[in-house]
Amino acid sequence: MSEASLLDRVIKNVRVVRPHDDAIKLLDLGIKDGKFAQIVSHISPDTAKEVFDAKNLLGFPGVVDAHMHIGIYQPLDKDAVTESKAAAMGGVTTSLNYIRTGQYYLNKGGSYQDFFPEVLALSAGNFFVDYSYHIAPIARQHIDEIPLLFEEHGISSFKIFMFYGGYGLHGLSDQQNLFLMINKEERYDFAHFEFIMRGLTRLMEKHPQARDTISLSLHCEVAEILNAYTKIVENDSSLSGLHAYSAARPPHSEGLAICIASYLAHETNCVNINLLHLSSRKAMEAALTMQTAFPHINFRREVTAGHLLLDVDTPNTIWAKVNPPIRPRADVEYLWESVLNNQVDWIVSDHACCSAEQKISAKNPNNIWLAKSGFGGTEYLLSGVFSEGSKRGMSYNQMAKLLSWNPSRRFGLLEKGDIAIGYDADLVLLDQNESFVVNAAESESQQGYTPFEGMELTGRVKSTFLRGNLIYNNGEVLGSPIGRYLKRYSSGSSR
Repeated sequence: MSEASLLDRVIKNVRVVRPHDDAIKLLDLGIKDGKFAQIVSHISPDTAKEVFDAKNLLGFPGVVDAHMHIGIYQPLDKDAVTESKAAAMGGVTTSLNYIRTGQYYLNKGGSYQDFFPEVLALSAGNFFVDYSYHIAPIARQHIDEIPLLFEEHGISSFKIFMFYGGYGLHGLSDQQNLFLMINKEERYDFAHFEFIMRGLTRLMEKHPQARDTISLSLHCEVAEILNAYTKIVENDSSLSGLHAYSAARPPHSEGLAICIASYLAHETNCVNINLLHLSSRKAMEAALTMQTAFPHINFRREVTAGHLLLDVDTPNTIWAKVNPPIRPRADVEYLWESVLNNQVDWIVSDHACCSAEQKISAKNPNNIWLAKSGFGGTEYLLSGVFSEGSKRGMSYNQMAKLLSWNPSRRFGLLEKGDIAIGYDADLVLLDQNESFVVNAAESESQQGYTPFEGMELTGRVKSTFLRGNLIYNNGEVLGSPIGRYLKRYSSGSSR
């Protein structure tokens, strides 16, 4: 056999998990030019340049972590290196990152025509996994730039932070124009959200072949409710920590925002809506009610590993501050019921690395109001879902749907999400029987702590392959960053 006709790599003895197949089959995987080229019960080692024995481990499609933040609390180029290493160690092979103009990230306003090429330059050569970005139109001019972002950079997903209109990233704020770096006369409000939706509807009309993969994601909380309740809770000495933060951003604020956003989607015929990080029963019930009210809107519902693994009584209190807040156990169990009832479309990390020095006030380290919002966790996404999901009877193929297939379809990653001929050879090998106790010191992330500290998880990632390249194996990230920027628009493929 000639060198040219050899497979690049064969991964033998994989118990393959596919999103649409209940059966777990022991197969060999042949890889050529970064794609799955053969998937059969036996491939001769003589037909490949390299052979890797998976030793009967479960093989999941590489995880598509559809909600991450890179560069929010530290320089983007440095954050990309360390946090994509953390992703690789958790079986994540594709990182979709939310980014915007304004404070944090690059700390710049202005046009995306200038801003986004800088993001791409800082990203290039620094990601250990494949990556793309979701973009938030913050200023009025950004709505006019939506076609440019799609046509030049392959950006097909956009975001609205509903609470930013009158509330800060971490708490009360009356300086939103400064925070968002927009002109004094501009408003980041419901009217702005409507015009973003109309802009996306125009984009879908202009590019009908990409209609299914152009979408709008929303962080659903209403600023006026947060402002009022924060003032009340801050004066209530009976509440502290995560209990206080949850009460200050109450679940009905999520529910109300979902209803407003859904009606605006109906009004503007903006048909692909992603409701992000639903954290509570009220939020999920509102989302399901809106699906019934507006059946022509293609809603997708997202939950995070944090909201599925943590509750307000976690011992790692301040470390777990995030928006929307970690909720009481009853909400956590309702979210799991929704997952098991197929009412959740994907599960993500909402990874936002925030170092301990930045996270907590040095003068008042136990003050939840002074702590920064957000934490990392992409490295525990698959193991967390596997561990807790298995306890609840969740099937492996449903895990593959929620962690790989569903987000890859929604966001136009048509070569990701399955172990199938012609797809990118993104694979994660997981030992279903190995338990481990989460220890932040073992993570590649620069965060230095984790709200999941001390949690025992069953199901450990042993190896991660990106386009057939072994990038993580037995506790070690390998090689240099080979992650590629992914342009996301459909060419009419039905895959």
